Amino acid sequence: MGSDTVLIDGHCDMCNRLAKFLRRHQSDKSELNIVAIESEEGQAIIQTFSERHQSMDTVYYRRSGHVYVRSGAAIRLLLTMKWYLSMWFPFAWLVPSPLRDGVYWCVSKVRHKLG
Repeated sequence: MGSDTVLIDGHCDMCNRLAKFLRRHQSDKSELNIVAIESEEGQAIIQTFSERHQSMDTVYYRRSGHVYVRSGAAIRLLLTMKWYLSMWFPFAWLVPSPLRDGVYWCVSKVRHKLG
């Protein structure tokens, strides 16, 4: 398995659409693995995270041994995308983390209803 792994909720339609979007727009040089949190592989990966990260119900992005969660994971995923999407990475970081995570939290609460 490569060092870049995204862990998503396999039962969530919105998360599955995200996985399809990532695969379709992934950069040619990016090696991104997408794994369902509920799978044995996903649970094994989560067990390697810190105790604080293990208890979160969110999207995870593990890149080169570092774990990103919530909006930080979403923004870091831009770096795996084709140039016309990855160019938004520096601008996305300009949005304060509490605001980004607040929007992420609101969307995450209704994600199962969106599918």
